[in-house]
Amino acid sequence: MRFYDDLLKDKIVLLNFMYVKCEGICMPVTMNLKRVQNLFGERMGRDIFIYSFTLKPQEDTVASLRRYAQLHRVKRGWTFLTGSVSDMELLRRKLGFVDPNPEVDRVKSNHTGLIRFGNEPLERWGACPAMSKATWIVKSVNWLS
Repeated sequence: MRFYDDLLKDKIVLLNFMYVKCEGICMPVTMNLKRVQNLFGERMGRDIFIYSFTLKPQEDTVASLRRYAQLHRVKRGWTFLTGSVSDMELLRRKLGFVDPNPEVDRVKSNHTGLIRFGNEPLERWGACPAMSKATWIVKSVNWLS
């Protein structure tokens, strides 16, 4: 997949970074995004999409991400993605999912716990803590429309 052409172009998106064997915030964030997905209802997969990118592409294969998605019963419109280590790191940095302290940032279990959301056609973007109330996240995304 190409990041812009296949995932962002002409869409409203929510983006986050996670990994399958996370013992920290990943599971609660996934559960919160399930609530967000349910609140968007029929709009999911039609004009709103969630993309979860792995922080550990060397561990998280396509198969393990598929199992993770099935385990959490995610619905249409939410895709879990991996790629090369260098591509995932470049994407993470370009999207601002970094800690300003390089020592903290180097440890993947310290990841930021943010969601970036945007309306690409209108060039409107925002971010919030991934554990914000699901209703607030939906409201914020709707403001971009």
